[in-house]
Amino acid sequence: MSHPPLTIYLAEPRGFCAGVERAIRIVEQAIEKWGAPVYVRHEIVHNRHVVDGLAAKGAVFVEELDECPTDRPVVFSAHGVPKAVPAEAEAREMIYVDATCPLVSKVHIEAERHAENGLQIVMIGHAGHPETVGTMGQLPPGEVLLVEDVPDVAKLAPRDPERLAYITQTTLSVDDTADIVAALVARFPAIVGPHKEDICYATTNRQEAVKAMAPNIDALLVVGAPNSSNSKRLVEVGAKAGCRYAQLVQRAAEIDWRAIEGITAVGVTAGASAPEVLVQEVIDAFRDRYDVSIEKVVTAEERVHFKVPRILRTAEQA
Repeated sequence: MSHPPLTIYLAEPRGFCAGVERAIRIVEQAIEKWGAPVYVRHEIVHNRHVVDGLAAKGAVFVEELDECPTDRPVVFSAHGVPKAVPAEAEAREMIYVDATCPLVSKVHIEAERHAENGLQIVMIGHAGHPETVGTMGQLPPGEVLLVEDVPDVAKLAPRDPERLAYITQTTLSVDDTADIVAALVARFPAIVGPHKEDICYATTNRQEAVKAMAPNIDALLVVGAPNSSNSKRLVEVGAKAGCRYAQLVQRAAEIDWRAIEGITAVGVTAGASAPEVLVQEVIDAFRDRYDVSIEKVVTAEERVHFKVPRILRTAEQA
């Protein structure tokens, strides 16, 4: 039986970013260095496949530090942690490795510099997301005010409207953030912005690839986890760019085939914490049902690489 033809537009870049690759490498190298178990506070990255794979190698995932024994190393997730967490680890005399993405750490440093200059911070982010919690936790309570959308800007009650700076969560939609920034600048003309965009290069690049493929596709599938901020933003970006159907799937088994019946072109991409093996699984699932041809949509080339922390580097790597 012949299959109907289908063009898969495959986003490049997609999937793992340098910060995620580094975080996974940190857990693997910690297990090599200290043996199992190595404890990890929170999911190292938001992907069940990755977390399960590391758990099989000897990583134990916990929510809080007090669930870790003091005689085993602990790794902090790529999303970053409040200052109180490493302070507690030091007080308990624990070995810890911070896998915070360097681009998130950049935002932490930015927030501290603004605070040192006497500015109160406005953070554009999602309440309760580990990255937002970690960034707001770099400064004392009340020093960082959170806004999630444009209406939140009108409700802000800063200490001094003339002494404000803003920072953003690194995994947001570039377009949505631009609207919030515009509202902040309109209400607080003196507000200070970042020297360089806080939204990370990988988030921006993956969103640009979705926008580029949107005019050519009937449906968009984003491989990623439901708790992955950057993956959910890709679905939203696709919908805004005109995709009639945009779905987030953790793996091929979650594809809603009835919803995409009759399509002739589909876009496939993956969030920054989704491994390539899951993208290939989705492509194989399409090959089982369609006569597939693949078109790559290349909007950027990524050559970013981050070193692991010094505590894990061998003499040759240092």
